[in-house]
Amino acid sequence: MIEKYRGIVPDAALDELYALSRILRTRSLLHVNSTRTGGGVAEILAGIVPWTESLGIPTRWEVISGTPGFFEVTKSMHNALQGADIEISHSDLQVYLQNLQDNARRMQLNADVVVIHDPQPAYLIDYCPVNPKSLVWRCHIDLSHPSAHVWRFLRQAVSRYAMVVFHVPQFAQADLPVPQVLIAPSIDPLADKNRHLDEEEITAVTDRFGIDRSRPILVQISRFDRFKDPLGVIKAYKQVRQNFDCQLVLAGGSATDDPEGPRVRAEVEQAAAGDPDIFVLSSPTDIEVNALQRAATVILQKSVREGFGLTVTEAMWKGKPVIGGAVGGITSQIVHGVTGFLVHSPDGAAFRLRYLLSHPRATRQMGEKGREHVRHNYLITRHVRDYLLLMLNILEGRSGRPILLPRKNGTVILGEKPHESVSGP
Repeated sequence: MIEKYRGIVPDAALDELYALSRILRTRSLLHVNSTRTGGGVAEILAGIVPWTESLGIPTRWEVISGTPGFFEVTKSMHNALQGADIEISHSDLQVYLQNLQDNARRMQLNADVVVIHDPQPAYLIDYCPVNPKSLVWRCHIDLSHPSAHVWRFLRQAVSRYAMVVFHVPQFAQADLPVPQVLIAPSIDPLADKNRHLDEEEITAVTDRFGIDRSRPILVQISRFDRFKDPLGVIKAYKQVRQNFDCQLVLAGGSATDDPEGPRVRAEVEQAAAGDPDIFVLSSPTDIEVNALQRAATVILQKSVREGFGLTVTEAMWKGKPVIGGAVGGITSQIVHGVTGFLVHSPDGAAFRLRYLLSHPRATRQMGEKGREHVRHNYLITRHVRDYLLLMLNILEGRSGRPILLPRKNGTVILGEKPHESVSGP
């Protein structure tokens, strides 16, 4: 698998993967999350698991199951941890805990390193026989301003893990007594969502949806989630439409662990009703997403909360400028004024859209710089390397040796002030 990436990533990065895999071969890795389809976590795991397997590291991916009530509670937890003013009752928390207890009866967390992803399965640590020194909690959501009540509840479990991993420094929590590490997500440049497409393939997709490639196309690809602010994107588009004959594509789906998705999609369809130049597309294939991003003039990700936002990464890899909400991991990806623009409102998005639509040369230059930014920072080879280093440090920690992580190239250990990252040369 590694050799397919020669010429796309530096040879030194591939050589490092070979060296690390020789050390870790036969040591096992287990990932646990709450859905196998839909959303960034499932997409990341679908890419990472085959990689570590191919490197000789036995890897499993387990998915917890849940009742509709369980996923209603975990969606509320997700929103509260991302800053929404939501109180979760004691009875709701009991539904959450009982569901994990039921899952624990069929699960075995028997790997050398176990990575538990996000809040949904976090309390498995209470119910599964497991060595806590093997456990890593991987957080994919924006914890910059969590609800104090919900975070106190979750912290009781997370504090017993051997290590916690965040996307960006501002998500770290000062009250956690365990090491906190930064690992940014990534995209696979050879996957169907990101591989090169010729013009005929792109046009075949846009023709199928009735999108006119001769006019500017604005695109946002994301789940139908309030935090992705699709209604704000429509508002910005309607302002820009007064000056430019453009089209808007909102394409996405919903994850199986997100019961709110269908309601948000219905609101989007209602807001788009009557405008033939707004295309609301449900559950596009990876090839269709790829083609829509390549056909776009400008890509948006106008989130109001965001864990990382891999759609930003994907868009920049296609050589497109991105207008993104100035939140979460988006701020780590978009270099404002260089690879795109960070905005705080629909009005701000409309202002930047007008600029890009009227300055095609700047649009092209931003896209080119964005692609290089992704090549150096956010491709899957770097992500796999970080996971191998994480495994090494967990195994070293279990043997009583100090945990020391490289402090460069996307993997850093946070110092005494968890909101500040420490990096070396």
